[in-house]
Parts: sequence; C-alpha cells; structure tokens
Amino acid sequence: MPHRPRILIVTPEVTYLPEGISPGADDYSAKAGGLADVSAALISALYDLNCDVHVAIPDYRSIYHGDNEPRHHQKVEKIRRRLHEERIHFATDRVFLYKDGVYSGYSDKDLKVSLAFQREVINHIIPRVKPDIIHCNDWMTGLIPAMARRYEIPCLFTIHNIHTMTATMATIEDRGIDAAAFWHWLFLKYPPTNYEESRDANPVDFLVSGVFSAHYVNTVSPTFLREIVENRHSFVEPEFRQELAHKWDAGCATGILNAPEPEFNPAVDDMVQFNYGPKNHRAQKKQNKVFMQKSVGLEINSEAPLFFWPSRLDPVQKGCTLLSETMYDIISRYWETGIQIVSVADGACQKHFHDIVNFHGLHRRISIWGFNEHLSHQAFAASDFILMPSSFEPCGLPQMIGGIYGSLPIVFDTGGLHDTVKQLDVNHSTGNGFIFNVHDAVGLNWAVDRAMEFFLVDPDEKERQIRRIMTESVLEFNHSRCAESYIELYEKMLQRPFLV
Repeated sequence: MPHRPRILIVTPEVTYLPEGISPGADDYSAKAGGLADVSAALISALYDLNCDVHVAIPDYRSIYHGDNEPRHHQKVEKIRRRLHEERIHFATDRVFLYKDGVYSGYSDKDLKVSLAFQREVINHIIPRVKPDIIHCNDWMTGLIPAMARRYEIPCLFTIHNIHTMTATMATIEDRGIDAAAFWHWLFLKYPPTNYEESRDANPVDFLVSGVFSAHYVNTVSPTFLREIVENRHSFVEPEFRQELAHKWDAGCATGILNAPEPEFNPAVDDMVQFNYGPKNHRAQKKQNKVFMQKSVGLEINSEAPLFFWPSRLDPVQKGCTLLSETMYDIISRYWETGIQIVSVADGACQKHFHDIVNFHGLHRRISIWGFNEHLSHQAFAASDFILMPSSFEPCGLPQMIGGIYGSLPIVFDTGGLHDTVKQLDVNHSTGNGFIFNVHDAVGLNWAVDRAMEFFLVDPDEKERQIRRIMTESVLEFNHSRCAESYIELYEKMLQRPFLV
C-alpha cells in the first residue's frame, strides 16, 4: 500500500493477537462469536504483510487474565500470542473489568459497554494513533464512523451480523461522547428537525448509523449483501436495508468472505487424533471415525457414513428444525449402510434432538453433544458430510472447514453458503458439496440423498474427488486471500476523493 498507511481496527472481541509484534507475553482472548476469529485473523494477516496495523479493544481484564470466558465458547486450548503496547490500545473503564463475557444478554448492560468502548476510542485512542484508515466492526462500534466523517478520516464499517442497539443522543452524551459534534452523521429513528429537538427523544440506531456514515461498508458474504439489498429477508429492518442499498448504489458496498483459522488443517491440527492430508485421507479418516465413534458411544463401523452438525442449534437461522423433522427418516432410509449423525453444538434445539434419539432408541446411531472444541475438531476429521441447512447465512465457516477436512457440506442455497459451496459433479470433477433450493425437510432430504449417492460411488473415484476438494479448499479459503481483499479496499478508500 502507498506510504504504508496506518490502519486502526476497532473490534469489541478478538480471539488472539499476532505473535512476534514485540516482547512481552500475555493472553488476550475475548470471544462471543465469529467476529473474534475474523478480527484476530485479519489483524495477524495484515501484520504478516507488514501493514502498520493498530487495534482498539476493550480492557476485559477478567476475561483476559482469569478463567471466566463464556462457558459455551470456552476454548479447550488457547492460542498463545504476544502483544505490543504501542500497537494494541486498550479502552479502559470499570464496566469492562469484571465481565465474564463480551455480551451479557441484557440490552442495558451491553449498551453501557458499547458506549464506554466508543467513548475511549473517540476521545483517546484515535487522537493518539492518528490513523489513516479506521476499520469498525458491528453495532458496538456504530457511532465511530460518524466521528470519522466529521474529522475526515476514511472509515470502513464491516457488518458481521445485523443485531443493533438504540440510544438517544442525551444518553450517548451522558456517557462522555460529544454526539453534538457529529450528530448530522448519525442515523436517527425519525427525521430530525434540529439537534435540540432530537437530543432527548429521537433514538440513534447504532448499526444503521455505522452504515449511513461510513465511507465504505462490507458484509462478510457478497451474496448476503445482495440478498439484503434486494429485500429477500423479511427479518431485515427497512432502515438498515435502505441505507445499505444506498451504499450499494453509490458503489461503496461490497462483500468479502471470511476464512477459517489456519489451525483448521487436518495435517497439523493437534485436536485431531490421526492427522492427514489430501493424499492419505482415505485411511486416516476411517481411523478418526472409529476414534470418534468410541468417544461418543456410536456403533464402531469405519464404513458407516457419518454426518456432522457443527453449528449452534438455533431454530431461527440454522435450520435445525429441518433436521429434527427428517432425522428419523434419514436414519431409517439408510439403516443398512450403518448411517450415523453426531451433533457437537449448543442451542435451543439440543433438547429436541435428545428427545428424538430417546423416543426412537437411536443412541448407537445418533449422538448429541454440547459444544466442545476438541470434539468439534475431531468430528470434522471423522465425518463424511457436514449438515448446514441455514435459512440465511451472513458468511459461515463450517462449510469451508468441512471441505478442508474432506467432509463435504450439505447446505441450503443462501448467503455465504451460496458463495462457498458448488454442487458436486463427479463426471466433470467440479463442485464441493450438495445444495438444495427449497428450505424445507423435503429439500434437505433430497440433498442427503445426493450425498449418499456420492458416498456409494466407486471408492477410488470418491477418493480422487475428496482429494481434489481438500486441495482446492485450502487454496481458496485462507486468510491471506481475505486480508488481500481488505488491503485492496483500503487502497480504494484512500485513493477516493474525500466527500463529506
């Protein structure tokens, strides 16, 4: 990049920070979801590419230095990384110090955290860092692009999910943020007449403000961006869709796919019992399957097709209700093959899955587990197929990880799943998974049938196809490519004339 511009990445969560930036060792991991992984990987990739990258994160002292990470997201083995005080900028406030998770689940508490974080970034970190580019992430940073617009600093706003929060300017100012200085660039619920009239009763939408005021926005899937702009999801708020569409029409919106962590590689994954690569996957995956079957109480059968559910059991987004509708039918239809299903995930549908297994006495064919990092990695290595029938998907990572591990994804054609999974065609040696186009149990059943047809093809042909898919997945789904896309976007923003 010309003149090596200084990039400030503002994120409320991060899994790790890059090793080797400087002396001084400590663990900094605060994760609630995929944003933490993506932020960590992007920061590390930018650093490896010799970018002048800086990071603003809350000082979650109890999370960083204690044993209080959110139970459902505990990592069995933390990734050790080292930080540099001159590049890592902690937002300090008492509200961060004793939290046991990034988000509390209570809107008033999460709002306090967001405002304290943004106050410190706006008032102290940005003036100290003097960045050439500010890169904000999700609603927790949604006020900062308006400040950046006011002070003519190019700002990228990345949308990882569409959750938002609102607060009046009076509330924002009571927390130490001078909203009056940039209120024209905030998105208020009602069209404002003037500042005084709006201050106490006209709520600011944090997510929509980020989109409205940022110089450029991106989602983490090109297709999900188009789906929002084309109004294909009824749950998307009209104001959010409208502002994103405005950015799209102005040529200031794009989609950049996330990528899995480098640790997701079966050749080096220390959470996998038997490591393997594309050339020796056939035998090693069978050994991993037997190890997995012993670990979770399934029938021991290295020839049985094993389906893995890797995503949280969210009935609204992830499509687990489709599997619950068809689980018994799938097992019954392919009983003679020894078919098995394992789920390693938390969520509301977990109890329903247990009820189905208990009612039909399928404990040796279906195993339901809460999320566990080691078990999840082993399941990728042991399984033949990944079940990911999300009704919508801003990006998704399990379908990419599945390909890397030789476990082929079964997906609904939406969002990031559309961008990363193509229908397998054995005759032409193309594609990497199985896609259905109608989001119901019949559609999922159809895709499972296609997967089973592939499972039963000639073993040598199947081995060739999986070797190809594993190789292509490693080359396509990696953070170097993701970081290069962000660097290209930074360059575009810096070359664009500044318009207020």
